Amino acid sequence: MPGWLQAGGWGLLAGSALLVGAALGYLARIPQRVIASIMAFGAGVLLSAVAFELFAEADEQAGLLPTALGAVGGAVVYTGCNVLLARRGARHRKRSGKQQPSEAEQGGSGTALALGALLDGVPESIVIGTSLLGGGAISVVTVAAVFISNVPEGLSSAAGMRHAGRTRRYVFTLWAGIALISGLAAVAGYTVLGGAPDAVLAAITALAGGAILAMVADTMIPEAFEDAHLLIGLITVAGFLVAFALSQAG
Repeated sequence: MPGWLQAGGWGLLAGSALLVGAALGYLARIPQRVIASIMAFGAGVLLSAVAFELFAEADEQAGLLPTALGAVGGAVVYTGCNVLLARRGARHRKRSGKQQPSEAEQGGSGTALALGALLDGVPESIVIGTSLLGGGAISVVTVAAVFISNVPEGLSSAAGMRHAGRTRRYVFTLWAGIALISGLAAVAGYTVLGGAPDAVLAAITALAGGAILAMVADTMIPEAFEDAHLLIGLITVAGFLVAFALSQAG
C-alpha cells in the first residue's frame, strides 16, 4: 500500500475518534464530573505523547536546538491563532457547559468554533504522516494517543455546542469534516515533507508538539478542572502512564 494512503488512513482513524466523542457528548447527558474526568485522562495521554514521542524523537533526529526552536514556534503560532479565534467566539470550544456563545449572542462564533477545531486537530495529524517517512512503520503510540485524546475532546466540545443551541447537523457535519481533514493533513505530512532533512523533520515534529502542548494547556486542562474532584490528578497521571506504557512497549 502506498505510504501516502497509509498516512491518510491512520490520520482518518485517529480523527474519527472526534466523531465518536461528539456523538456521546451531543446525544447523551453525561454528568459534568464524568466529562472532567475523561478530559483529564485525555490531557494526560497527550502530555505523555508529546514528551516521550514527539520531543524525544525530534531531539534524537537533530538535537536540542531544532527541537526547542520548533516547540517554541509551534506554541507561538498556535497561541496567536487561538487568541484571534477566541475574540470571535471560539475561546470555550472544548468546554462542555454553557460557556460557548450561541450564534445569536456572538455572530460568526460558529465559524470560529469550526476553525478552532481545525486548529486543534491539524498538528496531531501531520505528525502521524511524518512518522511514516523513511520507510518506517506508523507510530502506533502517536495514533493511539491522538485517538484516545480525541474522544474526550469531541465529547466535551459537542456537549458545549448542544448547550449553545447548535443543531445536530452542524455538530456532526463539523466533526465529520474535521475527521476527514485529519486524514488529509496526515497525507500532507507524508507527501510535503518527504525527503526533508532530519533537522527540518525534527523542527516540524517539535513544532507540532509545541502546538499540542499549548492546546492542552489552553483548552483541555481548564475543562478537566472545571468541576475538579479529588481524583482528577490521579486520572491525569493514569492517562500519562497509559501513553508512556505504549511508548515503552513500542
